[in-house]
Amino acid sequence: QVQPVESGGGLVQPGGSLRLSCLASGSIDSANSMDWYRQAPGKQREMVARITRTGKTDYADSVKGRFAISRDSAKNTVYLQMNSLKPEDTAVYYCNANGWDWEYWGQGTQVTVSS
Repeated sequence: QVQPVESGGGLVQPGGSLRLSCLASGSIDSANSMDWYRQAPGKQREMVARITRTGKTDYADSVKGRFAISRDSAKNTVYLQMNSLKPEDTAVYYCNANGWDWEYWGQGTQVTVSS
């Protein structure tokens, strides 16, 4: 079991930065990938960043150049560094750990970008 727990959300001004953390109860190396998703009210949940077991990363076009996903396997933690934040980034951010036939979701952490 690789149950994630997110933290680090909060209120930030446009142009500001925030780093989210996803602490997993099991080894993140057991997962095929660790992903960050976000969902705003009334909007579709979308994947914003992914890091695979091999370290390959992928980003949504809307966050490329601004967000960076990373991991610390020794701490069973993945991070999402968010820079140059925009009001459109406001959402609940979720961490997802997944294998071939399983997945676990965190409870989410709220990110609000507003002046």
